[in-house]
Formats: sequence, structure tokens, C-alpha cells
Amino acid sequence: MKNHLRSPRESLLKARRAGCAARLLAACGGAIALALHAPAGRAQQAPDAVTKAVQGFLERETRGLPGQVRITVSPLDARNQLPTCAALVPFLPAGTRAWGQISVGVRCDSPVAWTAYLQAHVAVMGDHLVTKRPLRAAQIVGPEDIDLRQGDLTALPDNTLTDASQAVGHHTRYAIAAGLPLRGEMLRVPPAVLQGQSVRVISAGPGFRVSSEGQALNNASPGEPVRVRMANGQVVTGTARTGGNVEIAF
Repeated sequence: MKNHLRSPRESLLKARRAGCAARLLAACGGAIALALHAPAGRAQQAPDAVTKAVQGFLERETRGLPGQVRITVSPLDARNQLPTCAALVPFLPAGTRAWGQISVGVRCDSPVAWTAYLQAHVAVMGDHLVTKRPLRAAQIVGPEDIDLRQGDLTALPDNTLTDASQAVGHHTRYAIAAGLPLRGEMLRVPPAVLQGQSVRVISAGPGFRVSSEGQALNNASPGEPVRVRMANGQVVTGTARTGGNVEIAF
């Protein structure tokens, strides 16, 4: 049963929609589209073409990730009113990584400009370490204390360890229950970056990867945050990696 009483917020939203009649917000089948209505007699955008464009885009963006990549794209609504596009251009919104549950944009510039957003899920199936038994604080981790388990790496906490060599021989920082994914910050690992050390800052995002030099302002083990002063004096924060690298993801 519909409720005919509108809240002030609902009334405001209705007024805004009325003032923006040239734009349409449609959410169907996991896809969201912002577009102009297709003019009468103009061909409608085929949903399969949009879905395939997003699928191919994500395959390129995830190339090189460890493990088996599985991509699922929710199709564009077959009832969409988008004009047929001459060249579909998929993109990731700013700050979006190409894995997990994400929204992928598809832009059209000709013959009519429109933008659609499709929902997608990118899973990366691979092995990761879990604790086989409860571990005490300050305990040295042995091969018998850990196990490999396969799962979606994108659904795990950041800095989850994936190889036994990353854990065996190191002390635990605190007590750890059995069956938990083992993360770098749970162990006392020698610093990957030392205060005052020259480091390489790697900035990476969809379609680009840039590296530059800087100076670490604190000690950090692999996976821990580290502040870096760049050559221009700017201070940035990234994630310490082995080999004197600091990673900043966009």
C-alpha cells in the first residue's frame, strides 16, 4: 500500500526532479543511467553492447592481479531510453578500484551525450593464510600454526598474507584466534621502510602508474601506513611495501 503523505524531503526531491526534466534517473537490473530521453524514431541503445564494453574494460583493468579473476556485470535495463552510441567509453569513477563490488561508468559523446552506470562485481580467487590454531601473544609462528585457504582476496582485510614465508619465524603482536585471516600487522615483522630512508612512491590507479622519489618520515612494516616527504616538500601517506616502496592507490 502506498503512503500518500510525503515528508518535506520527499517533496523537495520531487521539486528537484520536476526542475530537471531533461535528465532521467533509472535504476533497473543493477544499472543506473543518467541520460536524455531518446528522440522519437531514434534507435535504442542495445544493452548487450554496453555490458560487453564494461566486461572488456574490467578484464583489461584487472590484468596482472594475482589469482583467478571473476567478473560479473549487471546488464543495462532492456527498457532503457538511451540513443544508440557510436563509441562507448567505460571508466571508473574517481577513487574506485577495479575490484570488489563497484560501479562502472559508460560515457557516450556522439550522437547524443549520455552517461550510464552499471554495477559489477570483480572477485579475485586466490590462496591466503589463516591461523590453524589459537596463537599466544609473542608466540613465534611455525608452519604448523598456519594453513592456506582459497577465497576471494578482494573480500579480505587489507594486508592479508598470501605466502607462508611472510609469517613463519615472526612473533605475534597479540593473541590471535584460530581460523582468522593472518594480516601483516598481527606480526612483528622487520620494517620495510626506515625513518629517513629514500623510498620510491608508486601512485597507481585505473589506467596509470607513476613513481617518484621521497623520504620516509617514520618506520613501517609491510602493509603499515608511512608518511613520505616528496621533493617538492609535500607530505603524502601511503602503504609500506618491501624493497623500499610506498604504494598510494587512487
